[in-house]
Amino acid sequence: MIDSLPTAAQASTSQWPLLVTFIVYLLGILLLGIRAYRQTHDLGDYLLGGRKLGAAVTALSVGASDMSGWLLLGLPGAVYLSGLQESWIGIGLVVGAYLNWMLVARRLRVFSFHANNSLTLPDYLENRFKDDSRLLRILSAAVILLFFTFYAASGLVSGAILFESSFGLDYGVALIIGAVVIVSYTFVGGFLAVAWTDAIQACLMAAALVMTPIAVFSAVGGTREVLDQVALINPTGLDLFGDVGALGLLSLIAWGLGYAGQPHILTRFMAIEDPAQLTSARRLAMSWMVIMLAGSVATGFAGMAYFAAAPLTNPETVFISLSQALFNPWMAGVITAAILSAIMSTIDSQLLVCSSVVSEDFYRTFLRPHASSSELVMVSRLAVVGVALISLVIAMDRESRVLDLVSYAWAGFGAAFGPVILLSLFMRSMTARGAIAGMLAGAITVVVWSNLVGGIFDLYEIVPGFAVSLICVLVVSLRWPERREAVLGQFDEARALSQNFEQAARVAGSTESLDR
Repeated sequence: MIDSLPTAAQASTSQWPLLVTFIVYLLGILLLGIRAYRQTHDLGDYLLGGRKLGAAVTALSVGASDMSGWLLLGLPGAVYLSGLQESWIGIGLVVGAYLNWMLVARRLRVFSFHANNSLTLPDYLENRFKDDSRLLRILSAAVILLFFTFYAASGLVSGAILFESSFGLDYGVALIIGAVVIVSYTFVGGFLAVAWTDAIQACLMAAALVMTPIAVFSAVGGTREVLDQVALINPTGLDLFGDVGALGLLSLIAWGLGYAGQPHILTRFMAIEDPAQLTSARRLAMSWMVIMLAGSVATGFAGMAYFAAAPLTNPETVFISLSQALFNPWMAGVITAAILSAIMSTIDSQLLVCSSVVSEDFYRTFLRPHASSSELVMVSRLAVVGVALISLVIAMDRESRVLDLVSYAWAGFGAAFGPVILLSLFMRSMTARGAIAGMLAGAITVVVWSNLVGGIFDLYEIVPGFAVSLICVLVVSLRWPERREAVLGQFDEARALSQNFEQAARVAGSTESLDR
């Protein structure tokens, strides 16, 4: 029976194996950071790895930087509380991610390189529209810093929950330890360290999210026993639609809208060495993503049955509690390291994007135009520390929920940047004025909407934010279309290059099929 199953406290007889496994993992990550440091010579290396990422590293890095602590803490916790209806988040994300790879990835890689080898999104937007006023760069950089402080805070909260649950540490102490660990290798190794560690972390996450649900279903007594227990606990837990309602369903699916506006994901597209490799990268990334989301939903669902007799106080600890209850301490250490991987793989990317904004879009652009490469790298490293400290202050609120912080930041980026990035790649007549209008409208709508409750305002803020931003970009750009030949010519050249790469990728795919 379920009642006789061991608890997490009973299963974890010693923390030494857990601690040793943890330390070995962290030392390995730091060593990768040191190795990356030796290959980081200038700002381009620090921010984009010299645009030398291969397909596999790009794919896994995109996935890992996307799937933050919410994948192993927030989403399983939501499913544990409400049932299968929360899986609509995953469905929306899969669709959104696929469209992002198809519509944005190759074009952004080509357009950003063609636009004066742009290293950051603000840099790309300014060069794409030849905005001499610098307003577009300032605004986009400010939006990145605003929402990434909340996004990074969600990662720190995840880390604190992990250390607190695993080692019994005080929340504040756990928060600081997690911040120090994450900042250390990002500070040293920059983009290469982040990308390499992301690839390793993606593999660890995959192993954990495959093993844990299988172990839970086996321990509980099989699929039928799990389904029976869930039905007793939550009669709507097995219903994919449950009591979610139309607004709730739309809110969950709408998570997919955010992909085109996430800077930490878009920079991976910009960093791949060969745009032709994006096809194989997409296939690997999407396969990994589907497995991860399915495993995350299954973990939360199975946790409902496993902890039926003794419900968890904090639902977002369901994955941690299951790993410690079901596996021996050594294996629990590996799975705990996988949870930390999910956290680290996203926050390191966010910190790096913020550092690029500070060094490239503020410091070099407005303060030190002729700053040396080594000076800019140092400013980037200091920015990593600065942003981490601000995020630490936000994360100090013990009542913070991982999924709440992530959803707010995700909506902010999706609304502010999503329509702007998409249309900048496909709309020839789009203008800097239209980009500014869309970005401002999207960000303001998200901030205002998120503070309103009841009725239509229960709709996830990304939906109205994205719609308002899209309308503003279109209206302003169509009313005052781009007429400068330099801008139009650059767009035509980049579009032609992108189409050539797309054609080459199709030919390569056809040849590959024939060979098989």
